Amino acid sequence: MQKQRRIKEGLLIVLVLVLDQATKTWIQNDTALHGHIEIIPDFFYLTYVLNTGAAWSMLAGHQVFLELLAAVVIGVLLYVLGSRKDLSALTRTGIALMIAGAAGNLLDRLLLGAVRDFLDFYIFGYDFPVFNVADMSLCIGVFLLILDSLIAEKREKKQNGTAQP
Repeated sequence: MQKQRRIKEGLLIVLVLVLDQATKTWIQNDTALHGHIEIIPDFFYLTYVLNTGAAWSMLAGHQVFLELLAAVVIGVLLYVLGSRKDLSALTRTGIALMIAGAAGNLLDRLLLGAVRDFLDFYIFGYDFPVFNVADMSLCIGVFLLILDSLIAEKREKKQNGTAQP
């Protein structure tokens, strides 16, 4: 059972990592830097940019720090995933997605010195920061951890509520 679970988690990490790198390579090969392709007018565009920072270009230019941070985060998450047998399936999936996302952006930083971003949304007139599949994977992973925590908290309150006279 545990071996099967680890295989599934490993496959999820590899699948997301391959999808991330394939889409980044595709946009890099088919679109000029800062190229802008309209998909849904006034809402969704493919815009190829290079980001030397983290989310919203924070810490731009601090490549070594961001590379080390990503490597440490990946290491810690791999350790937690490998050593904790009591984690729920939702948490394990969230951690696997976070590993894949961090690894996808780390690969870009190591190979190109910047992260390739291309998904560009305009939401109610606001130009949301351009992102990629790895960023989505990280965000979905964090969301799953929060969701699992809320579910566990609700379950605990329910159990404590029914245990009282």
